Amino acid sequence: MDIILVPGFWLDASSWEEVTPALVAAGHTVHPLTLPGLESVSADRSGIGLRDHVDAVVRVVDSLEGRPVLVGHSGGGAIISAVADARPERIARCIYVDSGPVGEGGVINDELPADGDDIPLPPWELFEEQDLTDLTDELRARFRARAIPQPRRVAQDPQQVGDPRRYDVPTTIIACEFPSCMLKEFMAAGHPFTAELARMNDVEYVDLPTGHWPQFTRPSELGQAILAAVQGRQG
Repeated sequence: MDIILVPGFWLDASSWEEVTPALVAAGHTVHPLTLPGLESVSADRSGIGLRDHVDAVVRVVDSLEGRPVLVGHSGGGAIISAVADARPERIARCIYVDSGPVGEGGVINDELPADGDDIPLPPWELFEEQDLTDLTDELRARFRARAIPQPRRVAQDPQQVGDPRRYDVPTTIIACEFPSCMLKEFMAAGHPFTAELARMNDVEYVDLPTGHWPQFTRPSELGQAILAAVQGRQG
């Protein structure tokens, strides 16, 4: 099985390096991605929008035979949900890592402080306490050293989706900051945060309690959770 790994903000393909061994050992082919504008700190991020990131992942899907699994962390969740909208018949499963699908007109995060065309990794004080669970001082230092500014428009552009077949793509939510029971409560209450998730027809939930970056704080467990979701789909 081909597994496409889409990182969240400020991260490139290498952010998955401690997650992929379990997937590779199980015989899967992994495709960790570095999205446009995230190639380096000095990369040109002007003019790069959300659709550019979506189209980059669509091109990978189109280059593969069969039906890959999409994995999206954080802001990568909006990207894989748009890819599932663009190619609903081609996607075997979407796996959202501390993230979820974003519906038409939604934005990933338009409150992050920008510097021109860039959104640098903010100071830790700007994050919620639950974001930083298990992110030790050492891990924070390593994260900040590898962080690449995010293209501003990726965070702020409205999502563009419209094919209802996206709701039939099997979905796995790996819940980290907030337990799955809380997500279900949000859906039952009609919270806009989970409105798109509530429309999905085939959803499974996996709890992996930690902060917002499980690829750093619990990478082995995250790899096993992704593997279980992929194997369940194959079975």
